[in-house]
Amino acid sequence: MVQFYKNINRQTLEIEQPQGANWINVTPPFQQSEIDNLSESLSIPRDFLTDTLDIEERARYEVEDGVKLVILKTPVENKSLNESDAYYITIPIAIIVTEHNQVITVNSFENVAIRRFLTTFAKRHPERPNMMVLKIFEKVVMDFMEVLKEINHRRNILEQKLYDANRNEELLYLMRVQKSLVYFITALRSDELLLMKMERTNFLNFDEEEREFLADLIVEFSQALEMADTYTNILSSTMDAFASIINNNMNIVMKRLTAITIILSVPALVAAFFGMNVHFPTENTIVGFYAAIIISIIISVIMSLYFNKKRWF
Repeated sequence: MVQFYKNINRQTLEIEQPQGANWINVTPPFQQSEIDNLSESLSIPRDFLTDTLDIEERARYEVEDGVKLVILKTPVENKSLNESDAYYITIPIAIIVTEHNQVITVNSFENVAIRRFLTTFAKRHPERPNMMVLKIFEKVVMDFMEVLKEINHRRNILEQKLYDANRNEELLYLMRVQKSLVYFITALRSDELLLMKMERTNFLNFDEEEREFLADLIVEFSQALEMADTYTNILSSTMDAFASIINNNMNIVMKRLTAITIILSVPALVAAFFGMNVHFPTENTIVGFYAAIIISIIISVIMSLYFNKKRWF
């Protein structure tokens, strides 16, 4: 689906044709004819419009025939039905600046950052496409930070459940959180390097104000990367600690079972002694029966006290 937006007197209007549009947003479902028509009418290399269909596309920029392309990684919620997959993944978003200063965004999935940009599009200056691109960057890093906070909140809830339950289910959920953070760290690192390279090469010919804004965005991406690194380290330490706790609990259970087994084997051992084919005093009287029981109880109590002192119970 292709949508054409024009900013007129600080109002966002959706129009029917690409000519005259300040911003063109391409979202799924993709129609082959729409992609071809857009490529031909605006003289955009077709690859620029289809590169983001590959969700593994790396963050980069390039220029061809005067048309500039910037690909940025952005977070989205994972809709996979597989319960072992990450809660969030990252996908590429393409930002294209044409020779006529039109900004085109191409998304392979529904994107929160683009929705936010649409709500503020009326405040943008259409004669400054570079600032529009930077504002999209800003929405992307804001989305990263909000999702990171949500992931950290989810991690805290799962950790609390793990404190109370010590079940494998919560550990599996934490692994899904950890996978999300791995995606985020990789994406944020590539986005940060991309922005630093754009600042160094001045790829979009920024003016002084735009360069300052780009420098602020680099700081924001660095902060988001540090947040992701911190949350990952905390999560890794937590999972290691709980793995140790589970192993320790298993050792305690095994010690208790071992102690109980030893104590229960005492009566059988005493009975075996009295049942041997040798002569014992009182073997032909009722006293021998009670003697075997009393000896078994005394030894069992002594061993129980010993194990309790060693904290095996």
